Amino acid sequence: MMKPYKYEIFTAEIERQIYNGILQENDKLPSIRDIKEKYKLSTSSVQSGFEYLMIKGLIRSNPRSGYFVTGIQEENIPEVKTKLPAVVRDEVFMKNMMLTSKRTSEFSSFNTAVPGDLLIPQKLILRTMQEVIREKGASLLRYYPPNGLELLRKQIAKQMGAYGCILNPDEIIITDGALQALTIALKSVTKGGDVVAVESPCVFSVLEVLAHLELKVIEIPVHYKTGFDTEYLKTICGENKICALVTTPNFHNPTGVVMKDGTKKEILSMAETYQFCIIENDMYSDLYFEEQRPQSIKSFDKKGIVMMYSSFSKTLAPGIRLGWLYAGSFYAKSERVRFALGRTVSPIYQELVLKLLQGSSYERHLRLFRKKLSQQAVQVLEVLRNSFPEGSYFHRPRGGYSIWGQLPQNTDMERFYQYCEKHQILFTPGSTFSFTDKYYFYFRIIFSERIASESIVLLKDAGKKAKELQF
Repeated sequence: MMKPYKYEIFTAEIERQIYNGILQENDKLPSIRDIKEKYKLSTSSVQSGFEYLMIKGLIRSNPRSGYFVTGIQEENIPEVKTKLPAVVRDEVFMKNMMLTSKRTSEFSSFNTAVPGDLLIPQKLILRTMQEVIREKGASLLRYYPPNGLELLRKQIAKQMGAYGCILNPDEIIITDGALQALTIALKSVTKGGDVVAVESPCVFSVLEVLAHLELKVIEIPVHYKTGFDTEYLKTICGENKICALVTTPNFHNPTGVVMKDGTKKEILSMAETYQFCIIENDMYSDLYFEEQRPQSIKSFDKKGIVMMYSSFSKTLAPGIRLGWLYAGSFYAKSERVRFALGRTVSPIYQELVLKLLQGSSYERHLRLFRKKLSQQAVQVLEVLRNSFPEGSYFHRPRGGYSIWGQLPQNTDMERFYQYCEKHQILFTPGSTFSFTDKYYFYFRIIFSERIASESIVLLKDAGKKAKELQF
């Protein structure tokens, strides 16, 4: 079990009061001495707690006056309005695959969006797997139902229902991971040559699925503040027959952005008007850092035009190849596509995940995992903002794994990546997230590996080098 920082005993309470509006902007916080006495902490622990809250942007220090609430600040966020062509081009597949999945040491891998080895609940998973093998025995060696174990589908529906997203378990299909779920969804509503809208930037694996299915792609810019450029989508819908929109509204990969609820409803309204299907990626929604899980687009869907997919590889372990697709009104076609891709999903993974969901261990793991990710996000963001050149921008995530960075346009990116490769500091270049060249000066940083002192040194070194490469 992860050992908490001593200062969390008071910082968690201050954060709760700020987010609930109990503490308002410019309110003065108790002194270091008062908090020391109340919580029986050392001076250094209290100071570390205040520094943590300042890094998160929730409080400020006034010399000789103490600490004051800044409130939940709106960041001064750069927006880029771009029109992106509806063109699919061939990608250098192996190069991009390596850029998004290669690992060296845990300290230098900032490019793989899965739980790091030290954050995977190995004992929990292996112990539960052993229990499953003892209980189910040889039955695990047989075919399971093509659409998945009934009890598992019901458990997933129950879990999503607790978040206000009502799913019929009979319309859920268990899949070999999220990409298979996406493939099934796309093949159920499109054919080669159809036009599909995707967010831009968009993760390489999704772009590769779209290219493999020979679909034409229109990229819709992600906006930091609202989550999505709805005006551009409306323009595109007026000019093209859009068959589907693939979107990750919560903790988008790579930007980390959360789409506003109003934007989610607006997209849903446009899907109804222009008659396209929404395929919603819900993989990161459980990895929220604040008080509650954000709403899904599906939770607002009254017409049955949203398919949703997710997997357990992002919350448990990448080797657990088990995902699911809520096909809804598209179920009949999706079921046939699923069967054509394979007879069944691994029985042992289905039984493993079912057993974890039925107990309290999965939710307990998620709470600890979210806390550790949140701490690492704060730590990494501070180093990035303090170490890289003036004019850089690193977006503060409120969940998920990703920090999306932008370097000044006078940066020699070729030499920057050459330096990073030479010293095995693995970021993912922005060019892998689009069929265009719009993200040349961007890169993604993943903070799901353990952030140790070695990791911090590597990030600082990369920032120092970026400063030297300004022209």
